[in-house]
Amino acid sequence: MRKRTISGSPRQRDATPKPYPWYYAPLRWLLMGLAYLPWAVLYFLADGLYLLFAYVVRYRWRVILENLRNSFPEKSEAEIRQIGKAFYQHFSQVLVETLKLAVMTDEELKHRVHFPNPEVLERYLQAGRMAIGLSSHAGNWEWVLTSGAVWLSDEVDGVYKPLNNPFFESFMAELRTRTGAGLIPMRDTLRDMVQRKGEPRVVSLLSDQAAGPEDRPYWTTFMHQEAGFYTSADRLAARFQAPVVYVSIRRLRRGYYEIVLTELYDGSTPLPADGFPITEAFVRHLERDIRAWPEQYLWTHRRWKHKRG
Repeated sequence: MRKRTISGSPRQRDATPKPYPWYYAPLRWLLMGLAYLPWAVLYFLADGLYLLFAYVVRYRWRVILENLRNSFPEKSEAEIRQIGKAFYQHFSQVLVETLKLAVMTDEELKHRVHFPNPEVLERYLQAGRMAIGLSSHAGNWEWVLTSGAVWLSDEVDGVYKPLNNPFFESFMAELRTRTGAGLIPMRDTLRDMVQRKGEPRVVSLLSDQAAGPEDRPYWTTFMHQEAGFYTSADRLAARFQAPVVYVSIRRLRRGYYEIVLTELYDGSTPLPADGFPITEAFVRHLERDIRAWPEQYLWTHRRWKHKRG
Protein backbone atom coordinates (compact mmCIF):
# COMPACT_ATOMS: atom_id res chain seq x y z
CA MET A 1 0.00 0.00 0.00
CA ARG A 2 1.24 3.43 -0.87
CA LYS A 3 2.48 5.60 1.96
CA ARG A 4 0.27 8.56 2.89
CA THR A 5 2.33 11.62 3.65
CA ILE A 6 -0.25 14.42 3.50
CA SER A 7 -1.45 15.20 7.02
CA GLY A 8 -4.56 17.18 7.87
CA SER A 9 -6.11 17.02 4.40
CA PRO A 10 -9.89 16.44 4.19
CA ARG A 11 -9.21 13.32 2.14
CA GLN A 12 -7.14 11.68 4.82
CA ARG A 13 -9.42 12.52 7.71
CA ASP A 14 -12.57 11.23 6.02
CA ALA A 15 -10.91 8.13 4.54
CA THR A 16 -10.19 6.88 8.08
CA PRO A 17 -12.90 4.34 9.01
CA LYS A 18 -15.33 5.92 11.45
CA PRO A 19 -16.59 4.21 14.61
CA TYR A 20 -19.99 2.59 14.49
CA PRO A 21 -22.31 1.07 17.15
CA TRP A 22 -21.16 -2.21 18.65
CA TYR A 23 -24.26 -4.09 17.51
CA TYR A 24 -23.00 -3.96 13.91
CA ALA A 25 -20.08 -6.24 14.85
CA PRO A 26 -21.92 -9.50 14.00
CA LEU A 27 -22.77 -8.08 10.58
CA ARG A 28 -19.11 -7.30 9.97
CA TRP A 29 -18.13 -10.83 11.00
CA LEU A 30 -20.72 -12.25 8.60
CA LEU A 31 -19.55 -10.10 5.67
CA MET A 32 -15.89 -10.88 6.29
CA GLY A 33 -16.70 -14.59 6.55
CA LEU A 34 -18.48 -14.43 3.20
CA ALA A 35 -15.55 -12.55 1.64
CA TYR A 36 -13.21 -15.42 2.47
CA LEU A 37 -15.37 -17.93 0.58
CA PRO A 38 -13.92 -19.24 -2.71
CA TRP A 39 -14.99 -17.53 -5.91
CA ALA A 40 -17.07 -20.51 -7.01
CA VAL A 41 -19.13 -20.37 -3.81
CA LEU A 42 -19.56 -16.60 -4.04
CA TYR A 43 -20.84 -16.86 -7.60
CA PHE A 44 -23.20 -19.63 -6.49
CA LEU A 45 -24.55 -17.13 -3.95
CA ALA A 46 -24.73 -14.52 -6.72
CA ASP A 47 -26.90 -16.89 -8.75
CA GLY A 48 -29.18 -17.20 -5.73
CA LEU A 49 -29.36 -13.41 -5.43
CA TYR A 50 -30.24 -13.19 -9.12
CA LEU A 51 -33.18 -15.57 -8.67
CA LEU A 52 -34.28 -13.64 -5.58
CA PHE A 53 -34.10 -10.26 -7.35
CA ALA A 54 -35.65 -11.42 -10.61
CA TYR A 55 -38.42 -13.76 -9.46
CA VAL A 56 -39.20 -13.08 -5.78
CA VAL A 57 -38.64 -9.51 -4.59
CA ARG A 58 -38.31 -8.06 -8.12
CA TYR A 59 -36.01 -5.36 -6.78
CA ARG A 60 -36.96 -1.99 -8.36
CA TRP A 61 -38.31 -3.83 -11.37
CA ARG A 62 -40.65 -1.01 -12.35
CA VAL A 63 -37.79 1.52 -12.24
CA ILE A 64 -35.60 -0.77 -14.34
CA LEU A 65 -38.28 -1.28 -16.97
CA GLU A 66 -39.11 2.42 -17.13
CA ASN A 67 -35.45 3.37 -17.55
CA LEU A 68 -34.90 0.73 -20.22
CA ARG A 69 -38.05 1.58 -22.18
CA ASN A 70 -37.16 5.26 -22.28
CA SER A 71 -33.51 4.57 -23.12
CA PHE A 72 -34.20 2.01 -25.88
CA PRO A 73 -37.47 3.04 -27.56
CA GLU A 74 -36.50 0.99 -30.60
CA LYS A 75 -36.48 -2.30 -28.66
CA SER A 76 -39.47 -4.59 -28.17
CA GLU A 77 -40.95 -5.26 -24.74
CA ALA A 78 -39.47 -8.77 -24.80
CA GLU A 79 -36.00 -7.35 -25.46
CA ILE A 80 -36.43 -4.79 -22.67
CA ARG A 81 -37.35 -7.51 -20.17
CA GLN A 82 -34.48 -9.68 -21.33
CA ILE A 83 -32.01 -6.84 -20.67
CA GLY A 84 -33.62 -6.27 -17.27
CA LYS A 85 -33.10 -9.92 -16.27
CA ALA A 86 -29.52 -9.82 -17.58
CA PHE A 87 -28.95 -6.71 -15.49
CA TYR A 88 -30.12 -8.54 -12.35
CA GLN A 89 -27.56 -11.25 -13.07
CA HIS A 90 -24.79 -8.70 -13.58
CA PHE A 91 -25.79 -6.71 -10.48
CA SER A 92 -25.74 -9.85 -8.32
CA GLN A 93 -22.19 -10.58 -9.45
CA VAL A 94 -21.09 -7.00 -8.74
CA LEU A 95 -22.34 -7.33 -5.16
CA VAL A 96 -20.24 -10.41 -4.37
CA GLU A 97 -17.23 -9.04 -6.27
CA THR A 98 -17.38 -5.84 -4.24
CA LEU A 99 -17.50 -7.86 -1.02
CA LYS A 100 -14.47 -9.89 -2.17
CA LEU A 101 -12.43 -6.67 -2.14
CA ALA A 102 -12.17 -7.16 1.63
CA VAL A 103 -9.65 -9.98 1.16
CA MET A 104 -8.30 -9.67 -2.40
CA THR A 105 -4.59 -9.06 -2.85
CA ASP A 106 -3.19 -6.41 -5.17
CA GLU A 107 -1.85 -9.15 -7.43
CA GLU A 108 -5.21 -10.88 -7.79
CA LEU A 109 -7.01 -7.62 -8.53
CA LYS A 110 -4.43 -6.69 -11.14
CA HIS A 111 -4.87 -10.12 -12.70
CA ARG A 112 -8.64 -9.74 -12.86
CA VAL A 113 -8.78 -6.17 -14.19
CA HIS A 114 -6.86 -5.52 -17.40
CA PHE A 115 -5.66 -2.02 -18.36
CA PRO A 116 -4.61 -2.20 -22.04
CA ASN A 117 -3.53 1.46 -22.23
CA PRO A 118 -2.44 2.88 -18.83
CA GLU A 119 0.00 5.16 -20.68
CA VAL A 120 -2.92 7.54 -21.37
CA LEU A 121 -2.67 8.54 -17.71
CA GLU A 122 0.92 7.59 -17.00
CA ARG A 123 2.38 10.23 -19.30
CA TYR A 124 0.75 12.95 -17.21
CA LEU A 125 1.69 11.36 -13.90
CA GLN A 126 5.32 10.97 -14.98
CA ALA A 127 5.30 14.68 -15.88
CA GLY A 128 4.19 15.49 -12.32
CA ARG A 129 0.64 16.50 -13.25
CA MET A 130 -2.74 15.83 -11.69
CA ALA A 131 -5.31 14.20 -13.97
CA ILE A 132 -9.06 13.70 -13.67
CA GLY A 133 -10.70 10.37 -14.45
CA LEU A 134 -14.42 10.25 -15.31
CA SER A 135 -16.14 6.94 -14.67
CA SER A 136 -19.75 5.80 -14.28
CA HIS A 137 -21.97 3.17 -12.72
CA ALA A 138 -21.12 0.67 -15.43
CA GLY A 139 -19.35 -2.67 -15.21
CA ASN A 140 -18.06 -3.05 -11.66
CA TRP A 141 -17.62 0.59 -10.68
CA GLU A 142 -16.21 -0.39 -7.26
CA TRP A 143 -13.25 -2.09 -8.96
CA VAL A 144 -12.28 1.01 -10.97
CA LEU A 145 -10.73 2.97 -8.09
CA THR A 146 -9.17 -0.02 -6.38
CA SER A 147 -7.64 -1.49 -9.54
CA GLY A 148 -6.40 1.92 -10.67
CA ALA A 149 -4.45 2.16 -7.42
CA VAL A 150 -2.52 -1.04 -8.24
CA TRP A 151 -2.07 -0.40 -11.97
CA LEU A 152 -0.91 3.22 -11.93
CA SER A 153 2.41 4.51 -10.63
CA ASP A 154 1.00 7.38 -8.55
CA GLU A 155 -1.85 7.93 -6.18
CA VAL A 156 -5.51 7.52 -7.16
CA ASP A 157 -8.19 9.29 -5.12
CA GLY A 158 -11.94 8.83 -5.53
CA VAL A 159 -14.56 11.50 -4.93
CA TYR A 160 -17.62 9.97 -3.23
CA LYS A 161 -20.84 10.73 -1.40
CA PRO A 162 -20.56 9.59 2.25
CA LEU A 163 -23.22 7.11 3.35
CA ASN A 164 -25.61 7.92 6.17
CA ASN A 165 -25.29 4.53 7.88
CA PRO A 166 -22.13 4.61 10.05
CA PHE A 167 -21.34 0.92 9.63
CA PHE A 168 -21.62 0.81 5.84
CA GLU A 169 -19.76 4.13 5.56
CA SER A 170 -16.88 2.60 7.54
CA PHE A 171 -16.99 -0.78 5.79
CA MET A 172 -17.12 0.63 2.26
CA ALA A 173 -14.29 3.07 3.03
CA GLU A 174 -12.23 0.11 4.18
CA LEU A 175 -12.91 -1.82 0.96
CA ARG A 176 -12.23 1.15 -1.30
CA THR A 177 -8.88 2.06 0.30
CA ARG A 178 -7.39 -1.43 0.80
CA THR A 179 -5.22 -1.19 -2.33
CA GLY A 180 -3.89 2.27 -1.49
CA ALA A 181 -6.56 4.49 -3.02
CA GLY A 182 -7.72 7.60 -1.17
CA LEU A 183 -11.21 8.99 -0.66
CA ILE A 184 -12.40 12.58 -0.98
CA PRO A 185 -15.89 13.48 0.25
CA MET A 186 -17.68 15.35 -2.52
CA ARG A 187 -18.08 18.50 -0.42
CA ASP A 188 -14.28 18.68 0.06
CA THR A 189 -13.23 18.15 -3.56
CA LEU A 190 -12.17 21.73 -4.35
CA ARG A 191 -10.43 22.23 -1.01
CA ASP A 192 -8.49 18.99 -1.42
CA MET A 193 -7.39 19.87 -4.95
CA VAL A 194 -6.27 23.36 -3.89
CA GLN A 195 -4.27 21.99 -0.97
CA ARG A 196 -2.57 19.37 -3.13
CA LYS A 197 -2.15 21.32 -6.34
CA GLY A 198 0.95 20.21 -8.21
CA GLU A 199 1.02 16.64 -6.85
CA PRO A 200 0.93 13.89 -9.48
CA ARG A 201 -2.19 11.81 -8.94
CA VAL A 202 -5.54 10.85 -10.49
CA VAL A 203 -8.78 12.22 -9.06
CA SER A 204 -11.65 9.90 -10.02
CA LEU A 205 -15.23 11.18 -10.39
CA LEU A 206 -18.39 9.11 -10.86
CA SER A 207 -19.83 11.57 -13.34
CA ASP A 208 -23.15 9.97 -14.27
CA GLN A 209 -24.89 10.83 -11.00
CA ALA A 210 -28.11 12.84 -11.32
CA ALA A 211 -27.60 16.55 -10.67
CA GLY A 212 -30.64 18.44 -9.44
CA PRO A 213 -31.70 21.98 -10.40
CA GLU A 214 -29.99 23.36 -7.29
CA ASP A 215 -26.66 22.02 -8.61
CA ARG A 216 -26.84 24.24 -11.72
CA PRO A 217 -26.42 21.21 -13.97
CA TYR A 218 -25.52 20.95 -17.62
CA TRP A 219 -28.61 19.71 -19.44
CA THR A 220 -28.24 17.45 -22.44
CA THR A 221 -29.92 14.48 -24.10
CA PHE A 222 -28.76 11.21 -22.56
CA MET A 223 -30.19 7.92 -23.84
CA HIS A 224 -33.13 9.70 -25.54
CA GLN A 225 -33.99 11.64 -22.36
CA GLU A 226 -33.11 15.07 -21.03
CA ALA A 227 -30.72 14.74 -18.11
CA GLY A 228 -28.77 17.08 -15.85
CA PHE A 229 -25.07 16.43 -15.23
CA TYR A 230 -22.67 17.88 -12.69
CA THR A 231 -20.23 20.29 -14.34
CA SER A 232 -17.34 19.57 -11.97
CA ALA A 233 -15.16 18.04 -14.68
CA ASP A 234 -15.13 21.17 -16.86
CA ARG A 235 -14.75 23.58 -13.95
CA LEU A 236 -11.95 21.66 -12.22
CA ALA A 237 -10.09 20.98 -15.48
CA ALA A 238 -10.15 24.68 -16.35
CA ARG A 239 -9.08 25.83 -12.89
CA PHE A 240 -6.21 23.36 -12.45
CA GLN A 241 -5.23 22.82 -16.11
CA ALA A 242 -5.83 19.13 -15.48
CA PRO A 243 -6.14 16.61 -18.32
CA VAL A 244 -9.35 14.57 -18.29
CA VAL A 245 -9.73 10.90 -19.20
CA TYR A 246 -12.86 8.84 -19.77
CA VAL A 247 -12.72 5.49 -17.95
CA SER A 248 -14.62 2.69 -19.69
CA ILE A 249 -15.06 -0.60 -17.81
CA ARG A 250 -16.76 -3.71 -19.12
CA ARG A 251 -17.10 -7.29 -17.95
CA LEU A 252 -15.22 -9.78 -20.10
CA ARG A 253 -16.47 -12.81 -18.15
CA ARG A 254 -17.28 -13.64 -14.56
CA GLY A 255 -14.80 -11.89 -12.31
CA TYR A 256 -12.74 -10.34 -15.12
CA TYR A 257 -12.94 -6.81 -16.50
CA GLU A 258 -11.21 -4.52 -18.97
CA ILE A 259 -10.68 -0.81 -18.36
CA VAL A 260 -9.94 1.33 -21.42
CA LEU A 261 -8.87 4.98 -21.07
CA THR A 262 -9.78 7.70 -23.58
CA GLU A 263 -8.43 11.24 -23.35
CA LEU A 264 -11.17 13.88 -23.38
CA TYR A 265 -9.03 16.96 -22.64
CA ASP A 266 -5.27 17.54 -22.65
CA GLY A 267 -5.22 20.13 -19.87
CA SER A 268 -3.76 22.91 -22.01
CA THR A 269 -6.30 23.82 -24.70
CA PRO A 270 -8.46 26.80 -23.61
CA LEU A 271 -11.98 25.78 -22.61
CA PRO A 272 -15.02 27.89 -23.55
CA ALA A 273 -16.40 29.99 -20.71
CA ASP A 274 -20.03 29.30 -21.64
CA GLY A 275 -20.01 25.57 -22.42
CA PHE A 276 -19.20 22.18 -20.99
CA PRO A 277 -17.46 20.21 -23.77
CA ILE A 278 -15.81 17.73 -21.40
CA THR A 279 -19.11 16.75 -19.80
CA GLU A 280 -20.74 16.48 -23.22
CA ALA A 281 -17.93 14.23 -24.46
CA PHE A 282 -18.30 12.08 -21.32
CA VAL A 283 -22.02 11.65 -21.97
CA ARG A 284 -21.49 10.59 -25.57
CA HIS A 285 -18.80 8.03 -24.61
CA LEU A 286 -21.01 6.64 -21.84
CA GLU A 287 -23.94 6.31 -24.25
CA ARG A 288 -21.74 4.31 -26.58
CA ASP A 289 -20.79 1.92 -23.79
CA ILE A 290 -24.36 1.51 -22.56
CA ARG A 291 -25.59 0.66 -26.03
CA ALA A 292 -22.80 -1.87 -26.45
CA TRP A 293 -23.34 -3.58 -23.06
CA PRO A 294 -26.77 -2.45 -21.78
CA GLU A 295 -27.03 -5.10 -19.06
CA GLN A 296 -23.86 -3.76 -17.39
CA TYR A 297 -25.26 -0.34 -16.48
CA LEU A 298 -26.95 0.43 -13.14
CA TRP A 299 -30.62 0.69 -14.10
CA THR A 300 -32.01 0.59 -10.55
CA HIS A 301 -31.35 4.26 -9.74
CA ARG A 302 -33.64 7.06 -10.91
CA ARG A 303 -31.10 8.70 -13.18
CA TRP A 304 -33.68 10.88 -14.93
CA LYS A 305 -35.77 11.89 -11.90
CA HIS A 306 -34.90 15.61 -12.16
CA LYS A 307 -36.52 17.86 -14.75
CA ARG A 308 -35.29 21.14 -16.12
CA GLY A 309 -36.82 24.01 -14.15
